[in-house]
Amino acid sequence: MSFLKTTLLLGLMTGLLMVIGGLIGGRHGVVIFFVIAAVMNFFSYWFSDKIVLKAYGAQELDASSAPELYSIVNELAHSAGIPMPRLYMIDSDTPNAFATGRNVHHAAVAVTRGIMRICTREELKGVIGHELSHVTNHDILTSSIAATLAGAVMMIGTMIRWGAIFGLGNRDDEEGGIAGLLIAGVLAPIAATLIQLAISRTREYQADASGAKLTHNPLYLASALRKLEAANERMPLDASPATAHMFIVNPLSAAGISRLFSTHPPIEERIHRLEQMASSGQVAQG
Repeated sequence: MSFLKTTLLLGLMTGLLMVIGGLIGGRHGVVIFFVIAAVMNFFSYWFSDKIVLKAYGAQELDASSAPELYSIVNELAHSAGIPMPRLYMIDSDTPNAFATGRNVHHAAVAVTRGIMRICTREELKGVIGHELSHVTNHDILTSSIAATLAGAVMMIGTMIRWGAIFGLGNRDDEEGGIAGLLIAGVLAPIAATLIQLAISRTREYQADASGAKLTHNPLYLASALRKLEAANERMPLDASPATAHMFIVNPLSAAGISRLFSTHPPIEERIHRLEQMASSGQVAQG
């Protein structure tokens, strides 16, 4: 299923870029943008994790630089039966975290400095359990590729809009025109956002449930989610919309229309489901 989702995502992005190429340059544009899409697909598959981590200036951690966090990740990775993922720190006071990588053998978990400051050890276990569940549920490849491709498509859309404003392609023949450029520039980020929405919401519920089972206590994550949501509403992370779906809680401002296009299910509902797991005895608490 993960392979099919990834293949579908790559195909959708390729098709989107080819349509944009057609609007800009007709058949020649389709060919050029197909080549661009092929290069993007290659790099997003093999290097999407490195691209995302570098975008946030993440620094790799080891047992000596973050002993408690390293111990938690190592313990839960062992319990999940996967290799110890690489561990990274993002220098931000806004508490958040995400997982990335191609598979369980090439996985990474990144946390912000802020999450270390406000979360207890038990809450950190809840967060790490959630992120490792994304690894074991094979979510991270699709998520990382979506972030890389969506970011590239949004950048191309911005370039197209500016090109249209300054007269690029201002001809009225069958190969395009300024109207086509404007349409492409508007549709590109919308399409990228819709693709993110299609892959994001149910996987968060699944990772919450799997993470609760991994830590043997759903209330660890429920408590962490309350703190993270409140902190991110007060101080949103300086994150790209293209990568927002990767974080455990929405790092962007929830005001206005951004709430409508949130890549995360409501925190209240996530907490409610976790509390139900705890009260119903679905997880043997330890």
